[in-house]
Amino acid sequence: MGIYFGTDGIRGIACRDLSTEIAQKLGNSLGQKKQCAKIVIGRDTRVSGGVLTSAFAVGAMLAGANVIDVGIVTTPCVALLVQKFNADYGVMVSASHNPPEYNGLKVFGSDGRKLNEKEEAELEEIFSSPLVCPKLGQFSYSKDGVKIYEKHLENVTSLDFKEMKIALDCSNGASYKIAKKVFKSLGAVVVTTGASGNGEKINEGCGSLHIENLQRLMKTSGADVGFAFDGDADRIIAVDDSLTVFDGDKLIYILAKYLKGKGELKNNTVVGTSHTNSGICRALEKNKINMVRTDIGDKYVIEAMENMNLSLGGEQSGHIILSSYATTGDGVLTAIKLSEIIKESGKNLNELFDAKLYPQENRTYKTSDKLRIINNELLAQEIKSIQNKLPLSARILVRASGTEPKIRIMVETTSEDDAIKYADELLSIMKKIDNH
Repeated sequence: MGIYFGTDGIRGIACRDLSTEIAQKLGNSLGQKKQCAKIVIGRDTRVSGGVLTSAFAVGAMLAGANVIDVGIVTTPCVALLVQKFNADYGVMVSASHNPPEYNGLKVFGSDGRKLNEKEEAELEEIFSSPLVCPKLGQFSYSKDGVKIYEKHLENVTSLDFKEMKIALDCSNGASYKIAKKVFKSLGAVVVTTGASGNGEKINEGCGSLHIENLQRLMKTSGADVGFAFDGDADRIIAVDDSLTVFDGDKLIYILAKYLKGKGELKNNTVVGTSHTNSGICRALEKNKINMVRTDIGDKYVIEAMENMNLSLGGEQSGHIILSSYATTGDGVLTAIKLSEIIKESGKNLNELFDAKLYPQENRTYKTSDKLRIINNELLAQEIKSIQNKLPLSARILVRASGTEPKIRIMVETTSEDDAIKYADELLSIMKKIDNH
């Protein structure tokens, strides 16, 4: 990670940590990287999206870049339009799953893929230079971009979803119009929640981090399946008709088996992360499917997929990449493919999932000083002590979030009681360190 860029672009509280000056510098830096650059920019529903989009566009146009604003769209929509418009860069103004006061800037190259760490570092070097203003670029607005993306989604399946009732939680974010429209065009009866498009309520008690909201809708609507997205719809969590929750791990397993059966799982291998439940690995092995782990972060998953020419990868959080259809995680696309599996098999998600998960407990500690706690010797000793008490197969992960002022804790072992006990102990130690 760099000074500005984290694990998923630049992110922070809008107009404070992520200032209009930073947005302007990013625009100017991209404009300097390529003469007369063409840049596609989109945003989610956050109130700060407009001012950050404007600041970015000013910086870019001062450097001679031409900016195409595609309005309120999902992150995967921007990734697709970079390629469709033959643009040099794409920028999504979104803080993904973060609360409304946050915002972010995600940058894509001409191939529709997020910039790698080397490319991000090169941009940051330009940040420290004065703004360059060689020749003014132009600004335009495209109404066609979202239509191109919607048509793309409709074409990822050959099935219609007639007689299916599908519930969608759009997190009051970027998918609030797109998801409903696409599923209805595919023939489904659609019920929604979190679909107001009110950016002041994006991710607030709804979406992929608040799955209870979708469960309530499932219970009252009698839908066959439900899908919850985050603010920019690059994540997905599902709920079946028994109200069982399916995170990214479970969905990847279902997709892997389906793709293998279709002969579409390249090299019989899936990419997960260090957080992926070990039970998924074992179940995939039984189905003669390999799994490769990467660091946490969808860009690391995508990099591994590209290096090994793979078609499926993702994270427990719900970032799922289907590389035959998209260059980045796409919650709505994944929902369509899962609906395809349900329609084709005649089974619900619970019937399609037969893996046995290991007990895994996750905790989050919010702090303004992540590095001091992560590097504390007392924490290191506690982790070592706990590891010695657990079976060799147990796993402990403690990491600083790359997008928020938080530390993530994960304990996975054969005993649920032990997983809960030791996750809580690590949380307690962090509080002790933070208060001294």
